[in-house]
Amino acid sequence: MALAHIIILLATGVVVGFASGLLGLGGTFIMTPVQYFIFTAMGLPTDLAIKLAFGTSLLVILPLAASGVWRHSLKGAVRWRTAFIMGSVGLVCAFGGATLATHLPGSALKITFSSLFLLSAIWMLISREPKTEAEPRDNPWLWVSWAIPVGFVSGMLGTGGGALMILVLVLALRLRMHNAVATSLAVTAFISAGGVIGYLINGLDVSGLPAYSIGYVNLPSWFLLAVTGVGTAQVGAITAHKLPARQLRYIFIAVMFYMGLKMLGVFDWLGWPL
Repeated sequence: MALAHIIILLATGVVVGFASGLLGLGGTFIMTPVQYFIFTAMGLPTDLAIKLAFGTSLLVILPLAASGVWRHSLKGAVRWRTAFIMGSVGLVCAFGGATLATHLPGSALKITFSSLFLLSAIWMLISREPKTEAEPRDNPWLWVSWAIPVGFVSGMLGTGGGALMILVLVLALRLRMHNAVATSLAVTAFISAGGVIGYLINGLDVSGLPAYSIGYVNLPSWFLLAVTGVGTAQVGAITAHKLPARQLRYIFIAVMFYMGLKMLGVFDWLGWPL
């Protein structure tokens, strides 16, 4: 791994950690594309690069989510019953999704990942938050029905479910934004654990992975992203309780659009140096 790659990963960890604590996002919409581009620059084929990026990103999410959840829990913002039920179901489904992903072509996973985030960005752009007086939907069966698809898709695409879970908690379950951010981080920790296990187990016998990789998890990349991200996750969580996060969502919508289009190769096809 070149020095430039190390610097890029450290800087990415700062941004990802802050985004994780602030908006309850796992940050994979940033670190997965970054890692994919670095792994391909190191000479890895698309199939290995995208799966390695997915597995490593899921492991990065675990300490970031734990750091952010701890801070949010001090504010009493985490809805723990919702988090445990959705997280437990999501963990099992994430393992299944990750296992399936390891048997699919990397090019198909890359296209699916990019399309998912473009659709999520569009949904976030056109949807409105529920009115603050609306009561949250405290229905465990409804939580389970949402946790199954979110967990499966998140495990398969190495996302941890942060972006999708925020949309579900706010738009479908009617949680207030700060509660949704905090609870999303807790659920994401569960889902990420299930996904990591799937990518680890199913990648143990794969050849051609870079040094210091365990299955589809690259330990140097994980360390560089996590070491800076854990601290900034605290900063993001503190900031979330001082600023209305809604004002910042358009920035992340723009980033999601950019990363989705970049991974699809749209800018290269247009000849734009972006």
